[in-house]
Amino acid sequence: MAHCTKCGTEVPATAQFCPNCGQTQPAAPVQPATPWQPLAATAGAGMSENTAATLSYVLGWLTGIIFFLIDKRPYVRFHAAQSIVTFGGLHIIRVVLAMIFGFGFFFGGGYGHWGYGTLGGFGLGIALLSLLGVITFILWIVCMIKAAQGSRFMLPIAGEIAQNLAGR
Repeated sequence: MAHCTKCGTEVPATAQFCPNCGQTQPAAPVQPATPWQPLAATAGAGMSENTAATLSYVLGWLTGIIFFLIDKRPYVRFHAAQSIVTFGGLHIIRVVLAMIFGFGFFFGGGYGHWGYGTLGGFGLGIALLSLLGVITFILWIVCMIKAAQGSRFMLPIAGEIAQNLAGR
């Protein structure tokens, strides 16, 4: 308890006046009820599942691997595994198509080296790679939107593989 500044009588800490002499008492310092905590600490640890699942698609299979290794939540692991399977597979297909239709020309092997005797074969390769690029881009956008919405969107072939890989 505090004491009156004039007569020395014991006064409660919240009293504005001394009960004995009526002297006004200095205001007691106000203590906060709870200590201040940063917003992130009160909201929970880390980012939401939807955000993490969406980010697992941002750089294709690369961010899929990162989120698959660091995040143990089932929803995030599924989308990360689907990103690895889908965009990793599409990346391998693009590399193989580029090798089939491009290396003979770029390394001076001639057009007849792999049975593509005219520029039509090279043009077909460019068309297939471009079509695959557009399909990959559309699929990338759809997967990110579905993950952000909280939907467990499964692609036809890659979704089942990803589900087995994620362990659920």
